[in-house]
This record gives sequence, C-alpha cells and structure tokens, in this order.
Amino acid sequence: MDWFFKNFLIVFLSVFINFELLANEKIKVVTTFTIISDITKNITGDAADVVSITKPGAEIHGYQPTPKDLVKAYDADLIFWNGMNLELWFEQFFSGLNDDILSIIVSEGIDNINIKSGDYLGKPNPHAWMGLNEALIYIDNIVNALSKYDNKNAELYSKNAYQYKQKIISTIEPLKKKILNIPLKHRWLVTCEGAFSYLARDLSLQELYIWPMNADEVGTPKQIKNVIDKIAENEIPTIFCESTVTQTPAKQIAKETGINFGGILYVDSLSDKNGPVPTYLDLLRSTYETVEKGLNYSK
Repeated sequence: MDWFFKNFLIVFLSVFINFELLANEKIKVVTTFTIISDITKNITGDAADVVSITKPGAEIHGYQPTPKDLVKAYDADLIFWNGMNLELWFEQFFSGLNDDILSIIVSEGIDNINIKSGDYLGKPNPHAWMGLNEALIYIDNIVNALSKYDNKNAELYSKNAYQYKQKIISTIEPLKKKILNIPLKHRWLVTCEGAFSYLARDLSLQELYIWPMNADEVGTPKQIKNVIDKIAENEIPTIFCESTVTQTPAKQIAKETGINFGGILYVDSLSDKNGPVPTYLDLLRSTYETVEKGLNYSK
C-alpha cells in the first residue's frame, strides 16, 4: 500500500508540475525586424519571448533568410510583420513554417502615403512607423493580437501599451516643435532613399531623395544630377543618408554642391545594445535631432 501510494503521489506531482509549467509558459513572438521586435517587447514586458528574424543593422528590404532563421521561427506562436511590400522575402519564408503559427500584419489600418516614383509608383511607402499617429496604430494592432492569443495577460499588455505610447509622444513632440519653428523655405529633407515620407509629412518638410524605395539602381548619374539641380534651385543646406544603405552618393552630392552632409538617419533597423539606437525610442530621438540640427545648419 505504501509503495502504491508513494508512486501515485509521484505521478500526481509530476502531472501537476507539468501542468503548472504549461500554464506559465510564455508565448513566443517572432518579428521580421528589430523595430517591431522592440515595440513588441515594450508591450509584453516579461510575459512573452520576443525574437527578431533580422539582426541589428540589417537591410530588411532584400533580406535573404537563412536555415537558422527558419529554426528560430518554427516554434513561434505569433509572427508580426510590417507588410506594404517591405519584407519582400517574408511570404516565401512563412510558407516554410509550422501551419499553426499566426501571421499578423502590424501596419493594418494605416492611412498610407503612396510612393511617387520608381518601380513601386503608387504603392504604399511601408516606413509608416516613422509617423506618430501610425506608430500608435502599430501598438494597437500588436496589443490586439497579443490579447486575443494570450488573454490572461491582456490587461498587462494594455497597461504597458498605454505607458509606451506616452513615452513615444513625450519623446517626439518637443523635437517636432523645434523643427516646425524652422522657416518653411528651409524645411527640405534630402536623403538617399525615399524612406521618410511619414516623417516629412509630420514635420511639414518637402521631401527629396536620390533614389526611390526598392530601386534597382541607386546613386546613378541621372539621380544625382536631379538632386543637385533641386539643391541649387531651392538653396538647400543639408543632405542626409540612411544607416542601412550606401552613403557615397550623398557625400558626393555634398562635396559637389558645397552643402553640409548632415549625418546618418535611422529608419529600417536598430543598432545593437552598444550602438547609437538600441531602441525604437532612441531611433526616433536620434533621427529627429539629426534632422533638426541639419536643417539649422549655416555656413
């Protein structure tokens, strides 16, 4: 009898412990790139494991997934991706994963700005997280997806999301006011790739870029001449470039025109934890501050 009771107790405790572990198991969320990953982590806190497929500093438009990426994502519960033709590699990647994984487009409901030139003419510019209202929609979409899948933590997700929204607003608004105080005729945002339409709209900036998004050709003589002509015509003081593309054409333009190379703008990817933009808030702060400083440049 003692033997039976002892073994029954062992089996019962084993089942109970496994049930508790299962009940307390965190959901796993995989994101296509680091910015969505950081936004998601600010919402989940410790309630979920969040992993980005692409690494810090990666160029995400033409990313080539590896077998290790498939392994990393195979046991995910949810996958968050931007959509709007940003991750051109994602649909094929997702087809190789477990059929039970839910795929969520976090830009759903965005009032998108369409691309004005190039092969993607008329299609949405996907860099919507650079706009304030759009960033808040991203957060709402992520919260809704998390809460539906992991209802026991829905209240936590909503609370964290509210606090995170306030941080984003309080980070952006003072910097936005500084830029809006710059005379309108000086408010030109000249960049390498046309990735900043939402930022330009929010700051009433006229947008000029060397090449359109996802262009096959970058920094061609024709593209460079077009920008040089516009700089001369409008007395533009500064040109910038994104962190994940070649900066050579922008620096060439700065040299030929004598204008200021205003530095690096971050848009597609965070840096690692020791870099200049380890979080999405850091990315926004750095980009706004760099733009403000560049637009206020005088010889």
